[in-house]
Amino acid sequence: QVQLVESGGGLVQAGGSLRLSCAASGRTFSASSTMGWFRQAPGKEREFVAAVKWNGIYTSYVDSVKGRFTISVDRDNAKNVVYLQMNSLKPEDTAVYYCAADPVPRFGVRDSRTEYPYWGQGTQVTVSS
Repeated sequence: QVQLVESGGGLVQAGGSLRLSCAASGRTFSASSTMGWFRQAPGKEREFVAAVKWNGIYTSYVDSVKGRFTISVDRDNAKNVVYLQMNSLKPEDTAVYYCAADPVPRFGVRDSRTEYPYWGQGTQVTVSS
């Protein structure tokens, strides 16, 4: 069973930075399978933020975070960790951030939450103005 554990959320002032981590376990992940980050603000639907292949080569971002957020992977020493480096944070980035796994090897990435069968518990990110 796939397990995803997020960490790194918190309270930060506008313009600040945070790095979220997601530790994945429970199966062997193919290099062409996908990890994603989504977020859900109060009263809003869960939205796609970024995704990356486990080979670290292919990434995708929602337009609102391009140039500010960076998604990456670390598979050294049998670790399976996905990071989301968030810079120049804005109050509108405030949300619960979720890590998600699509373990099927496929071409390209998906930005729909329905394509990701495995989810972490979420970590709160609050950006004050």
